[in-house]
Amino acid sequence: MAEVVIDNVYKTFPRQSSDANAAVTVLKRIYLDVKDGEFMVLVGPSGCGKSTLLRLIAGLESITGGTITIDDRRVNDLAPKQRDVAMVFQSYALYPHLSVYDNLAFGLRRTARDLPAITRWQQTLFEVTRLLPPGFRYWPEREQVIAKRVKTIAEILQITPLLKRLPRQLSGGQKQRVALGRAMARNPQVFLMDEPLSNLDAKLRAETRAQIVTLQRRLGTTTIYVTHDQVEAMTMGDRIAVMHQGVIQQIAAPLELYRYPANRFVASFIGSPPMNFLPVQIQPPLTLIHPAFRLTLPGEWEKTLHGHQTLVLGIRPEHLRLSVPAPKNLAVTVQRTEALGSETYLTVSLDHTAADTEATELLVRLDGTDTEVPCVGDKLTLGIRVEHIHLFDPETGETVINAPLTSALKR
Repeated sequence: MAEVVIDNVYKTFPRQSSDANAAVTVLKRIYLDVKDGEFMVLVGPSGCGKSTLLRLIAGLESITGGTITIDDRRVNDLAPKQRDVAMVFQSYALYPHLSVYDNLAFGLRRTARDLPAITRWQQTLFEVTRLLPPGFRYWPEREQVIAKRVKTIAEILQITPLLKRLPRQLSGGQKQRVALGRAMARNPQVFLMDEPLSNLDAKLRAETRAQIVTLQRRLGTTTIYVTHDQVEAMTMGDRIAVMHQGVIQQIAAPLELYRYPANRFVASFIGSPPMNFLPVQIQPPLTLIHPAFRLTLPGEWEKTLHGHQTLVLGIRPEHLRLSVPAPKNLAVTVQRTEALGSETYLTVSLDHTAADTEATELLVRLDGTDTEVPCVGDKLTLGIRVEHIHLFDPETGETVINAPLTSALKR
């Protein structure tokens, strides 16, 4: 297998304008070290550069600057077929004239390094007899190994009954699984996957997600997986790289991103429903002031907060809880409800809002098994779990305090 190192890589495209020198920079000085055997997930909103970075690694796009190495080998100028990577595209990219079996076997027959050798006459005899009844076929050792590997991949992806079909006879989800299997069958040094589950239904997506992780761990193949679905990112990756506007914002393990985001963008992107944000004032030494509440902070934060006058308070929907009226709690009115059984999502508005500003809406997640579902228009009081709040600089967006980290250090 192989380690993938992306060192100071950037990519620009010419801008379609009268200015010949104008260019659009879509990737800005990317540094990323994917360890041997690691499952790395690139996540971010559409247009942030995830797929472009994947195509640079695969060799489908030229690099404007920087270096990409795979297994200590510089690959900037190598053709895609020389990089020993397998890529799964968001579109299926199947050969329409080949059966599912031959689509899965295509890459093996041309690039696999660990297959038995085959002579030209053996290949010709195999091609001539392969459509004959089983007793009259010639199956060289190489094709027997390929057949075994294709069968294993087909069983994992639940496409065994489809092996004789052509792509036009498959549904979108079935085509996506064939494309995924074609890459897996080759056993390359690096898997590159560009949103491979986007065309699957919810149940099959969850099943295939687990199968990909299981297979990757069994093979130990270095994998770089692109998605905008944070559920996929959180459940699949050993580490996650969060991207925004061509820049990697933070690289960390899934729970570390959730608990200790490096900035407001990461905090807002990781977590479902997304984090709530409220502008607050700091009243020395340790009081957060908002028109709707006053919250006293732990004493050990005084040194960190010194010099700050305004901050942005971040609190996740699951860290708001039903409480009783008090200056530190929020009086809210229920605007919308989503009862899912095991949990209930509420959209609420703060009751204490200045007359010249729009009502501030917050998202709340409650345990749906222990509480009655509030109705639209109900008045509630919400308490903020101080041990889970986050504070951000309003100008830079950088994190000032992650309360979970402080709590962990105290223990």
